[in-house]
Amino acid sequence: MNKNIYIFSGLGADERAFSHLDFSSYNVHFIKWIPVEKDDSLERYAMRLLSQIEGTKPVLIGLSFGGIMAIEVAKQIEAGKVIIISSAKNKNEIPFYYRFIGKLNLHKLIPSRIFLKSNRIINYIFGITSTSDQQLFKQILLDTNPLFLKWAIDKIIKWKNTYLLSNLYHIHGENDKILPYYFINANYAVKDGGHLMIISKHKEVWETLRLQLENSN
Repeated sequence: MNKNIYIFSGLGADERAFSHLDFSSYNVHFIKWIPVEKDDSLERYAMRLLSQIEGTKPVLIGLSFGGIMAIEVAKQIEAGKVIIISSAKNKNEIPFYYRFIGKLNLHKLIPSRIFLKSNRIINYIFGITSTSDQQLFKQILLDTNPLFLKWAIDKIIKWKNTYLLSNLYHIHGENDKILPYYFINANYAVKDGGHLMIISKHKEVWETLRLQLENSN
């Protein structure tokens, strides 16, 4: 298939998080996170990413923070379809306690390095169980830019979006501890799926994702 697919990786993740998925039949491009500029809002940052996207009505896929960025990009261009995984569609799907922390700027008191060390607690929160998956996740965390992480966390918990895209499909795990399913109105729920179910539950995620790609414009 000649369908152009652009993938936005998650916060604290990169294209390696998609390594278990078979995109061989598609024309896939992984969006590269670019350095953050001083005055970057989510909208401005999304606009700066547009130079990486070519063609008409591309399919946008976003994981976690990448889902938020895919939505912000889709508000600026005409996308064929937007598929988000382990993410949020609008500010109401961001847990109220994150938004409360954002209002008080309490998150700025937490060193970003705390989130970049693989350990039992972090693995549990992200739903990573097998030894091989833990090793992959550990390497991804080690390669994460702490400045970008700090900026992105601030933007996520202060996200103001209320616009709902009509061509959006949401895949979410019922056991997501980062963005609990309780707050989410998903199109497809993965039983026992954690935040990084794209690794731990990749077979079910891929089957659902593949069907959506086949039915996209």
